[in-house]
Amino acid sequence: MNKYTMIAPKISKMPWQDAPEGNRNTPLWRYSENPIIDRNPIPGVARIFNSAVMPYGDAFIGVFRGEQTDGIPYIYLGRSQDGIHWDIEHEKIPFVDEEGKPFMPIYAYDPRLVKVEDTYYIIWCQDFWGAAIGMAKTTDFKTFVRLENPFIPFNRNAVLFPRKINGNFVLLSRPSDSGHTPFGDIFLSESPDLVYWGKHRHVMSRGREWWESLKIGGGAAPIETSEGWLTFYHGVSGTCNGYVYSIGGAILDINEPSKVLYRCDSWLLTPEKWYEERGFVPNVVFPCATIHDPDTNRIAIYYGAADSYVGLAFGRMDEIIDYIKDHSQTTFDDTDIGRR
Repeated sequence: MNKYTMIAPKISKMPWQDAPEGNRNTPLWRYSENPIIDRNPIPGVARIFNSAVMPYGDAFIGVFRGEQTDGIPYIYLGRSQDGIHWDIEHEKIPFVDEEGKPFMPIYAYDPRLVKVEDTYYIIWCQDFWGAAIGMAKTTDFKTFVRLENPFIPFNRNAVLFPRKINGNFVLLSRPSDSGHTPFGDIFLSESPDLVYWGKHRHVMSRGREWWESLKIGGGAAPIETSEGWLTFYHGVSGTCNGYVYSIGGAILDINEPSKVLYRCDSWLLTPEKWYEERGFVPNVVFPCATIHDPDTNRIAIYYGAADSYVGLAFGRMDEIIDYIKDHSQTTFDDTDIGRR
């Protein structure tokens, strides 16, 4: 019997591996065969990381950040029968505009993939005279129609909630600057139509703990539960040897998600394995997606590792929620509605 309820479609063949024996400091554990996507995965692409996946039909589909050999990132489509072994298409996703004409971004990276009602939305960071949020929609993963940019620069790390709240689409984002932002809080915005955005709210500030003291940003799409929206995000610290990216967890109010109910004061996953500590950008674990099943209470987290690989971690919802609650530390900036 599950302690909490997950509101999500059932998954017929959930990617999963039981926890290894021995001490676990957090409720997550890594897939023993990580990384699930290695370097040089397809012709012309040196590295795939920071990518998002989800169930599709009786299999899985994903949008992948492919860092080309010339250093320019684009988004590629991939398919899998088990959520672990992936076939990545060799050509970039062919985005078009509302009239069906080619409309490719100059670059695109760190995509998220979220289904709202009957439509799949891809959200990423791109150039819009500065770092900004790009969006596209598809119903069949054959035609990908780009939407208007939701915000002016500078912004990134955007992710939609998987359903409308109070009749509106809801988006998490992290306002930034034009560079590798040395600061950042998570904000929330609403839209009736994915064109006009407003009701902007502050959600969470960077934390007081070392692992998220520099900046934070949205990660995987929030998971609806009986306790609120379970949210995995990334937290960044600055060290004498550069930035360190870790995965944190929080629970947001189900009807007013700008209110943080619980926020874990310790990381859920931090760089510890060779593929997380050593790579193009060392010491990075960066969550972009989950696959989760309400019957078994299982959650699989897909994360970028060292800007070089894709890793997979597992956990059970009850244990994760209990851990976040038991280690929760919130401030007024967290629990307030986020309006000034």
